[in-house]
Amino acid sequence: MQPLAPIVLFTYKRLTTLQQTVGALAANFLAEQSDLIIYSDGPKKQEDEPIIQEIRMYLQTITGFKSLRIHESTTNKGLANSIITGVSEVMAEYHKAIVLEDDLITSTNFLDFMNAGLNEYEQQKNVYSISGYAFDFKNQTIQEDAYFLNRSWPWGWATWEDRWTECDWNLSQYKDFSTNKKARREFSSLGSDVNAMLRKQWEGDLDSWSIRWIFHIFQKNGYVLYPTVSKVDNNGWDFFATHTIGRKNRYITPIDTSNNTVFNLPLHIKINERIQRSFQIKMGFIARGTNKFVELLLSIRGK
Repeated sequence: MQPLAPIVLFTYKRLTTLQQTVGALAANFLAEQSDLIIYSDGPKKQEDEPIIQEIRMYLQTITGFKSLRIHESTTNKGLANSIITGVSEVMAEYHKAIVLEDDLITSTNFLDFMNAGLNEYEQQKNVYSISGYAFDFKNQTIQEDAYFLNRSWPWGWATWEDRWTECDWNLSQYKDFSTNKKARREFSSLGSDVNAMLRKQWEGDLDSWSIRWIFHIFQKNGYVLYPTVSKVDNNGWDFFATHTIGRKNRYITPIDTSNNTVFNLPLHIKINERIQRSFQIKMGFIARGTNKFVELLLSIRGK
């Protein structure tokens, strides 16, 4: 049996969602056999210091895992830098990792699925990531317990050191890519948002590790494994969220309650075309426009 991957959890200043994340994670079947490594980011403003200290007091009370290690930053690194440096540190020691943020609720078999994917596809170098989250694709029948797409998702994911360390976080190939219409068109098949996000990252108007990781996998023609039924629900649509406010309907998905710990994973690494089309609809302009309208209504009602 291969050793379990460590869990790397990143937190900032949302105590309630952090407690819910840790509570759900501790209820996982493999929690007591898993190492938990937490990165607590420092305050951005002086008024953030009390909640940061409260969070760090709570972190010291966490039990239910094989081991607990806490990294407390004295400065505010920001989410992107925290994840890039933190995951890289863990990879150097463990060579693989399962990564979470402090607003994610996991199913009891989340760790089972993530470790199963890491073990099954470790030697398949064109598989770049294991996703714990999955969209709710209604009326889609999938015989296996997972499928492949070509875009990663940042809500509970895992990867291996060799694939993580080759990522070009400086986007040194972006200039050539930005003038290649064919490449940009192919990249847009991953979602109507990706080209704009990548451009903003390059121009300094966005600080995202995720879009750079998505671009890296695209450049490598890589694959991402998704569960047929999501093992993660995002609980972070509140006013403390770093990038988003308001519940986004297209992301609502039923979480796995089966308690299954053995999974029928795909033997062949290829895109599921039916699911890919459904995914593109979810990430298309119409769906994004609808959600922006819903968010506008929510913000008006909240005033």
